[in-house]
Amino acid sequence: MTTPPMGEYVTKPLTPQTWADFAALVEANNGVWGGCWCIGFHPDGFQETREGNRAAKCAHVENGTVHQILAYLDGECVGWCQYGPPGEVATIKNAKAYEKELVDLPDWRIGCVFADSKHRRQGVVRAALAAALSAIGQAGGGVVEAYPEQLEGRGPQRGAYLHTGPESLFEEFGFDRDRRIAKWRWVMRRTVEDQSPRSRRAR
Repeated sequence: MTTPPMGEYVTKPLTPQTWADFAALVEANNGVWGGCWCIGFHPDGFQETREGNRAAKCAHVENGTVHQILAYLDGECVGWCQYGPPGEVATIKNAKAYEKELVDLPDWRIGCVFADSKHRRQGVVRAALAAALSAIGQAGGGVVEAYPEQLEGRGPQRGAYLHTGPESLFEEFGFDRDRRIAKWRWVMRRTVEDQSPRSRRAR
């Protein structure tokens, strides 16, 4: 399958206006991992049912308590990158190990990344992550953390989807290892420069 150039993807934030596009993608992929609706990283976490997860996610979108970039190809939403400050992306994998050596919280976290099952390995997540980092810069920048999985030295992950992304992807965007929090999971960090209008006026 031919990979579309990253420039062919259009990115938009998840808002009440783009909710229907996001919902269509989630529903086309069995609610994502059986019905999580990308709610697991939010402070309220998973609800008792997939319908509850959907309602909780929709409430965050309506209340403006979510940062998420949607990637589109030919007008169809095909993936996303969730990000936000720690209070918003509050629940992460391997939390006890993370907190054990925690020195200071980042300004931003990358939560989950996702690509439609028909559009994987085609640069969808790469385009969404690039747009998310750009949005962080526009919002004032700062230290950004991600929690990807190491693939180097690891056996094939057939049938698995790395919902926090592969380490190699974040290396492409200048993230460096900070510390290991599981056998195959790392905290990775980079600083995004302040690109807000106020910063540009001050230069």
